[in-house]
Amino acid sequence: MRLTFKKLFVFSVAFTVSVFAQASEPTKIGDHGDWTSYVFTEGGNKVCYMVSQPKKEEGNYTQRGDVFALITHRPAENSKDVFSYISGYIYESGSEVNVKIGDQSFKLFTQKDSAWATDDATDAKIADAVRRGSSIVVKGVSSRGTKTTDTFGLSGSSAAHAAISTECGI
Repeated sequence: MRLTFKKLFVFSVAFTVSVFAQASEPTKIGDHGDWTSYVFTEGGNKVCYMVSQPKKEEGNYTQRGDVFALITHRPAENSKDVFSYISGYIYESGSEVNVKIGDQSFKLFTQKDSAWATDDATDAKIADAVRRGSSIVVKGVSSRGTKTTDTFGLSGSSAAHAAISTECGI
């Protein structure tokens, strides 16, 4: 994985709900195949997440930032299995991201460089599919009209999910 501790720290701070919340540096729980699990404290509460980067990135682009798929638990907010996707570019305004895991397809809404499911039920379905599948294919369109396709491996996703669930008491 191209993931560095510094990048993860920067990402986790940017990922917080409130820009004023104090967040500790992420601590690695473990490496699990294609996924890595982490925990950090934000506002005195544990946040646990699993993260992966694509094995394959396709698209006719000249510059692109780091790409991440995540599943996050925030037990203090009664939030679990939140799937998010960081594209490495700004999305086309009003566009959707298409996620395919096995024979299941999901649509995510976009904002700036991120995409999310519209509701908790869809997050739960995506998290379940991630634990059971072999790959994720994510398709999006940048603000410049560039189409991208990213493919993630799911080896170790069940172990990573179990690790973050145990750490956060889910």
